[in-house]
Amino acid sequence: MRRAILDGAGVDKATLASALGAPSAFGQSQFAFMRGNAFEARVKADGGAELLRLVHQKLDPGAEPPQEAHVPDLTAVGPEGRAARTALALREATGAGTWTLLDHPMLALDVAGSPAFLEPDAVVVHPDGSWTVVEIKSFPMLDGSADPSKVGAAARQAAVYVLALEDVAVHMDPAPRVRHRVLLVCPKDFSNLPTAAAVDVRKQRAVTARQLTRLTRIEDIADALPEGVCFSPELPAEELTAAVEAVPATYAPECLTACELAFHCRERSRAAGAVTSLGRSVRAELGGLTTVEDVLAAAHGEVGDPDDPAVAALRRAAALRAEALASAGRGTPGDTGPEAPSSVHQGALRAGQEVTPCR
Repeated sequence: MRRAILDGAGVDKATLASALGAPSAFGQSQFAFMRGNAFEARVKADGGAELLRLVHQKLDPGAEPPQEAHVPDLTAVGPEGRAARTALALREATGAGTWTLLDHPMLALDVAGSPAFLEPDAVVVHPDGSWTVVEIKSFPMLDGSADPSKVGAAARQAAVYVLALEDVAVHMDPAPRVRHRVLLVCPKDFSNLPTAAAVDVRKQRAVTARQLTRLTRIEDIADALPEGVCFSPELPAEELTAAVEAVPATYAPECLTACELAFHCRERSRAAGAVTSLGRSVRAELGGLTTVEDVLAAAHGEVGDPDDPAVAALRRAAALRAEALASAGRGTPGDTGPEAPSSVHQGALRAGQEVTPCR
């Protein structure tokens, strides 16, 4: 909700984070940015010949091999104009029966009642009129495989583009097919040569579509705010903090790679003892235990229903740990008994460090 209202209001979140006293290191390094641009330019060189070859090889080998492709001009005034120009180019390419490459098209997607403008790396229109999203990333593909976390992030990003393309396709008659297998293009091994893999994003698309339907509209979020709330970075720190805290937010470690306000939200989450700050997987394991203090109290038998699976698992893990420390930790130099490691563990929890939950 916090991101939705700040994005909808056009607030510069990096400046806001600095004014809150938690400047963000969010963003891509200049070196990585230049390397990514150089690789993308190589992939799209010569009218996208190599890119189309990869699309044909990985996704549509039965089609006529691309000899040359039409690359329409998508320039227009403003994002709305570019989105309209992209929709027109897609309509024209669908009926042309040839390979068409749309370089950095502009798509619009309704998010909580407001349009969000998206710019994929490329969209390819096949001779049969179907559409494919192309994502170009600078992380390497070693021996045909890449970092699963980075591939997953790319798949989630591409799934949003697929949804936006479906919104364009639904207004055409007949509606063209938007392929759910996207093309991920990466450098091969440690070279600058492009290689590619087809990635099925049906699961990510379904999850994203479900999340979009559950989003609260920006107007409803704004109506719930106190009168006169302002997010200007020029406000006094206390007043600005109160304005930001008036909008609910849930911090998770993934926020560090996706939001400029992550450091501020992490500090607040840790101060409140929220277990979500340790990771969504930890939060899911702990059921109704939402704070670190509740988790520690349940593990020590002070609170909690013994029939609760999360509580029972915590107490069983605590008992096993105490037993192991009592039998193996005696006589170790510097060991002050079973309670010392437990205190360290509790300190790590209270500090908000990520830990692996005991099963």
